[in-house]
Amino acid sequence: MSTTNVPGQEYLTRRVLSMQESQTMRITGLANKMKAEGKNIVSLSAGEPDFPTPDHVNQAGIDAIRAGFTRYTANSGIPELKKAIQEKFRRDNGIEFQENQIIVSNGGKQTLANTFLALCQEGDEVIVPAPYWVSFPEMVRLAGAEPVILNTTLESDYKITPLQLEAAITPRTKILVLNSPSNPTGTVYSETEVRALMKVLEGRNVFVLSDEMYDMIVYGGVRAFSPARIPEMKDWVIVSNGVSKTYAMTGWRIGFLAGPKWLIDACDKIQSQTTSNPNAIAQKAAVAALIGDQQIVEDRRLEFEKRRDYMYEALNGIPGFRTALPQGAFYIFPSISGVLGKTFNGVVMKDSADVAEYLLKEHYVATVPGDAFGAPENLRLSYAASISELEEAIKRIRKAFQ
Repeated sequence: MSTTNVPGQEYLTRRVLSMQESQTMRITGLANKMKAEGKNIVSLSAGEPDFPTPDHVNQAGIDAIRAGFTRYTANSGIPELKKAIQEKFRRDNGIEFQENQIIVSNGGKQTLANTFLALCQEGDEVIVPAPYWVSFPEMVRLAGAEPVILNTTLESDYKITPLQLEAAITPRTKILVLNSPSNPTGTVYSETEVRALMKVLEGRNVFVLSDEMYDMIVYGGVRAFSPARIPEMKDWVIVSNGVSKTYAMTGWRIGFLAGPKWLIDACDKIQSQTTSNPNAIAQKAAVAALIGDQQIVEDRRLEFEKRRDYMYEALNGIPGFRTALPQGAFYIFPSISGVLGKTFNGVVMKDSADVAEYLLKEHYVATVPGDAFGAPENLRLSYAASISELEEAIKRIRKAFQ
């Protein structure tokens, strides 16, 4: 962010000035503005399911309102929800946490921000594999620490290796961020791969912040494996998750964090002085989501898998595009190196931002440039859209780069 000729910005802190605006939110906002102007936009930029919140979850929220459950709750979440989260971890992830090892927050972003604020200070380093979710480096900077980026490639399936991790660790390393299934690549680390990375960290006093928000959206028989299942790392792994993606509850803003009690207590303190408790009504709805019939999760996962298969075949058929097959989440992250440096309809494609802007303004397809994720030769496309919308988007992208 530049302070040139902007009155008042000289008073802002270095932490805020070092941060960037969320590109996903910016692109989504621009796409919505163009839609409001009457443009026929096909949006593949938003990181949220296109499915509605399940009916029984909505009903639980309505019932909470009618019952007058609209006041402050315990700062770290209601006991009923913590018990449901405990059962979720046990049922879906094979992890045991005590109730006092769990805090409920206003979305997954807050759980992550609380963790960085509790653990990091000036001089600390946080290892962040790239491509990364847009907010990881910015949250690290906000906490005063320095993100250390480990780059990966399409050929490595966007996964870091134990050798890379070993080489990146210094006496200042405080946290390794592990996001599996990954936003933006859809990469899922296998159990063998997770265990190999954790072996590097044994005895190193380095925490692992495991962002598992997409743990139930996986394909082809793949299962997400949490590093919290490894006994040797039990005291060093912090797990972040939520109901946003699995249950199509992005706007309800319920995330949860589990880890060592002393850290959860610290996050509780931070939350008490920033936002206080998460939304009371949304907490009741989250209970219904977690303890209710899980068949809807499987039905929607199967639909996402069909869309993934379509996008994988279609994008690899466009000259200049190459993509790996995502194993989880609902994003696909093609390399667009084959179109960079070329000119289409008089527009030079210098980088992914140029490509994304060209697709949106000239062909009405909203994507997110890869530089927002630390990968300037890629685009992120969400396939949380109907097959007909995806087909239309592919038709427009193919036409754009003829």
